[in-house]
Amino acid sequence: MRPKMQGFRRIWQSIQWCALGAVSVLLVTGIAFRLHFNFLTVSFCYLVVLVMQSLTGDFASSALVSVVAVGCLDYFFTDPLFSFEVSSPLYVAGLGSFLITGLVITRLVTKARVGAELSRIHRLRLQQLYEFAQQLLTLELNGKGEAQLLEPFCGVFGITAVCFFDAADAEVYVAGNAGEELEKRTGRAFLHEKDYDSDDQRLAVRCIRVGGRAIGAIGFQGVEDPDLIAGPLASLAAAHLERTRSFAHASRAAAAVQTESYRTVILDALAHEFKTPLSTILTAAGALREAASLGPQHHEMTEIVESEAARLSRLTSRLIRTARLEREEIRPWIELIDVSGVVAETVDQYARLSGGRRITFAKECGSSEVMADPELLRLAVSQLLDNACKYSSPGSTVSLSIVREHDEIVIRVQSSGNPIPASERGRIFERFYRGADGRRVGPGSGLGLFVARKIALALGGSIELDGDNPGAANGTVFRLALPVPERERDHVAAAV
Repeated sequence: MRPKMQGFRRIWQSIQWCALGAVSVLLVTGIAFRLHFNFLTVSFCYLVVLVMQSLTGDFASSALVSVVAVGCLDYFFTDPLFSFEVSSPLYVAGLGSFLITGLVITRLVTKARVGAELSRIHRLRLQQLYEFAQQLLTLELNGKGEAQLLEPFCGVFGITAVCFFDAADAEVYVAGNAGEELEKRTGRAFLHEKDYDSDDQRLAVRCIRVGGRAIGAIGFQGVEDPDLIAGPLASLAAAHLERTRSFAHASRAAAAVQTESYRTVILDALAHEFKTPLSTILTAAGALREAASLGPQHHEMTEIVESEAARLSRLTSRLIRTARLEREEIRPWIELIDVSGVVAETVDQYARLSGGRRITFAKECGSSEVMADPELLRLAVSQLLDNACKYSSPGSTVSLSIVREHDEIVIRVQSSGNPIPASERGRIFERFYRGADGRRVGPGSGLGLFVARKIALALGGSIELDGDNPGAANGTVFRLALPVPERERDHVAAAV
């Protein structure tokens, strides 16, 4: 209905301008006739009226006024008077020239006026766009949803609703009183990668492209001058959404860093606080064990207290080391060590802590010497063992083996239970990541495998899921590989 009303309004204005011009021509005719103006003088007066008409009216009304002026000029100022007959060919040429001149002047003046008006509207729209862009830049970013972020566009340039289709998550966000047609047209514009305008419904939809590829579409309902401002508004909306999302991502990252900093500080402080009472317990247990008045049973209990306190002390040290390794770069103290000795000590420590699991260890190669940090290697193997015991079935067997494969010493940790789903295998070494089984089994930090991988990389090796191992079909197999020293490689090559 609105476009029709605007059409009727333009027609009514054109009729008013035409009537005003005709009255002006008749007024000039009356004055000129009484003063006995000649043909040339009255023609000039009519041209002045036509120019004034063109400055205010449109081309149609000005052209009609030109025809009225020619009729008056012929009727009142050419022989024979008071007749539309023309007696001289000169008058015919004069009337034709006047009509052509009037129409040309009318066209040029109208075109210049319309161009000036369009230029004024363009400057006004550009100024409004500039002021609106400044408002968007000064808006406080608080992580609102996309629909709320679109609300500033409602009310600007007559916009009553905004619809944004995000191709990244295939979601539609709407702000304002939007109809179904706006959402439908916005989705179609993205699918066909084609902009859309509708004058009767006052809709304007623009595709949002980055690098020549459509990443979404945004539609405006009730927008004024869609050809002029729909494109800039779409660019402003895309920039506003991207700026807001970047701010939200940065805020979450900063919050995560701060939270992690607090967490590691607290863990470090608690671990250090545990050290003092544990040292006291170990000292007291040692003194009791040396007392001569204790019986055999008391000696056994004292050894248990001392052993468990020592184990708790080692766990506390491990907690401190893990917290520090998680937030810092690892700087290993490299020396020549025997991997089998480190693994055997770790297996002995976990033998009493396996929760009903049976832990086996087998060395299937001759020499297993590598250049590594023994403490870091022990921590990495402990993480793998702890992970295997936690997620395997009670009463099952966790097996460790050491083999030599080419120029690497490989430690395999195999456990039974549910295999890791294919969708999670690419993320298990990520920081804080815990799979569905991990969240179901119990609490955890999601740092064990992350730290183990950092250690393996710092030692020049690697750690990965061994999907090619036959045991991986019924459980999980982790493969920790460390490079063989150069002299060992040379020795093997010489032997071959």
